Amino acid sequence: MVPVFEREMLARGQARPVNWRGRSGRFYALAPERIEDFSFRGDDLYLIALGHHVLWVGSAVDLVGDPVSRARFRLAMDCADRVFHVETSADEIERLTVLWDLEGAEPSIGLSAA
Repeated sequence: MVPVFEREMLARGQARPVNWRGRSGRFYALAPERIEDFSFRGDDLYLIALGHHVLWVGSAVDLVGDPVSRARFRLAMDCADRVFHVETSADEIERLTVLWDLEGAEPSIGLSAA
């Protein structure tokens, strides 16, 4: 039986956040999104992965301003099977730090972000 909160989140297309550990050891609660419905919202960060392998991390701003990031994003979208929304502040240094940290991230098996 699925608890009411989870059932309502699933009905709206939202899933329970999952923990990923960055290369620094910091844990991130990432919000899964349906890859079929994926679209950028503002300057929000996203992690695109194939299984447990990070393929691309960034925002729409990275696609516009960086041709290398744009090429990596296209390749990632061709083979990815999951996408996650990343919560971060508007501070540019923190955003770049989170981006670097998540490029080497891996899922934390056995930890729940509930």
